[in-house]
Amino acid sequence: MEIRKELESRLNDPNIWNDREEAQKVTREIKKIKSVVEPWIEMKKEVDDLVELYELAKEEEEEELEKEIKEQLDFLKKKFDKLEKLSLFTDENDASNAYLTIHSGAGGTEACDWVSMLLRMYLRWAEKNGYKTEIVDILPGEEAGIKSVTVYVKGSYAYGYLKTEIGIHRLVRISPFDSNARRHTSFASVYCTPEVDDDIVIDINPKDIKIDTYRSQGAGGQHVNKTDSAVRITHIPTGIVAQCQNERSQHKNKEMAMKILKSKLYEHYKKEKDKERQEEEKNKKDISWGNQIRSYVFQPYTLVKDLRTGVEVGNGNAVLDGEIDVFIEAALKKAV
Repeated sequence: MEIRKELESRLNDPNIWNDREEAQKVTREIKKIKSVVEPWIEMKKEVDDLVELYELAKEEEEEELEKEIKEQLDFLKKKFDKLEKLSLFTDENDASNAYLTIHSGAGGTEACDWVSMLLRMYLRWAEKNGYKTEIVDILPGEEAGIKSVTVYVKGSYAYGYLKTEIGIHRLVRISPFDSNARRHTSFASVYCTPEVDDDIVIDINPKDIKIDTYRSQGAGGQHVNKTDSAVRITHIPTGIVAQCQNERSQHKNKEMAMKILKSKLYEHYKKEKDKERQEEEKNKKDISWGNQIRSYVFQPYTLVKDLRTGVEVGNGNAVLDGEIDVFIEAALKKAV
């Protein structure tokens, strides 16, 4: 609490605004401390209220309150477990919304179908955890599935949770596209970046970007744009690309693509300054053998295994239905 008071005192000093970068840094620190401390303060108050209710029920022998106390106790236990998980987050951007991108790798049509399966898995996970999602860009496969897709995930700690999924995901199964029913291995990469707060300035020189427009490549039908409304922005110095085709107007697609680009650039420049994040860089290797973080095996047996933590789940269908919290929590604990 002393640190928070000190930071707030600095922010109240008019001179700090002469250094915009420093002011932004202090503002982010205050927000981070509030997000950690205030939920615990609120919970302590709820526990104190419950203790008072228990003492009252005991003194007056109010059996009718017993059910209410038990329900509140169960609620507080779940809340405590959730807050305990939040203590595992240490990155300043963990509480942010996220952009999750999935790319197909080795495996051709199989890999594109694998991207579709992973997309469904993450959308189901997001739904179960109360997150809102929006597909902002999608590139269909030539025959089936999806070559690449970017999803905007909105909600507290979306980035903190999903950053643990960064890496190569390997699938082994009997191919539904193989008439001989042979076993196939497919790969897909998952990458995640935090949404950049409005108070964080990412300077982008207009001369450093290339903007291309093209027609949306949806599944077809009456809702496919007939004009070049989709937008792709390339940051020439870094080669980073951001694109959006979800909105109907070119202007809105450009606005969203710029947000995604800022998110990627923020993460890019942060990594350049932070050598301790080399492990995350390793996960961006070739999307092929030897670089996977998790294997999803459905033939000759069923097992999903995280190769970083050793966590195994025998019910692969449940995992593909969004039950991935066990992997996420294990990865968070290992990183602390």
